[in-house]
Amino acid sequence: MEKRAPKLLSLIIPVYHQEKTIQKNLRAILGELELLAFPYEVIVVVDGQDDGSLHEAEKVKSSHLMVTGYQTNHGKGYAVRFGMAKSKGDIIGFLDAGGDIHADGISMILAHFRWYNADIIVGSKRHPASKVVYPYERKILSLGYQMIVRLLFGLSIRDSQVGVKLFRREVLEDVLPRLLVKQFAFDIEILAVANHLGYSRIFEAPVELNFAGASSITNTNFVSVALRTLWDTLAVYY
Repeated sequence: MEKRAPKLLSLIIPVYHQEKTIQKNLRAILGELELLAFPYEVIVVVDGQDDGSLHEAEKVKSSHLMVTGYQTNHGKGYAVRFGMAKSKGDIIGFLDAGGDIHADGISMILAHFRWYNADIIVGSKRHPASKVVYPYERKILSLGYQMIVRLLFGLSIRDSQVGVKLFRREVLEDVLPRLLVKQFAFDIEILAVANHLGYSRIFEAPVELNFAGASSITNTNFVSVALRTLWDTLAVYY
């Protein structure tokens, strides 16, 4: 990781096949961050350049924005880690592109991070204050998966898979070198390793979420992705 700047939020945006929505998403994110009394940088990582996502992201101009990427798709975990290696902040997080997670929740996530003096804050569908539009089938599969996660790893959080999380830089500097970067279980791998290393101040924050955006995980491929996530989760455990 590069030399850090003090009191800086680094937000990583992994992007895959979102050429139609990435400009709108980035402008919403940058607009929300501008409202915060907190210095920030946004690092967009285009995970595979087989569409126009990189070109479209580069059209968004901001002194706070870096757009980078690579040719071959490697998955979200690789993309987030790639971006984190370029980050400079004391607080480092990631936010999935696609518009599922409302950008105006960033301020709430950051506020919870500071309130709790947390090691990690995770956005949670199951937080009492969350507002979620979520297909019934996904609810059932998500609940079952979270029960498995709690049984295997002993994590007390109620939801590990929402694509927005914040970390103290020191946590990532300790955790990242130990990751295998499982493609479909990156979220749980990073939390499980952090918990194993004794970073116990892991808390949830509310999110506003609508699964009608342009996420690369669609209703048609969700079951396939869920099964591959479960397989990678078991691999993390073993």
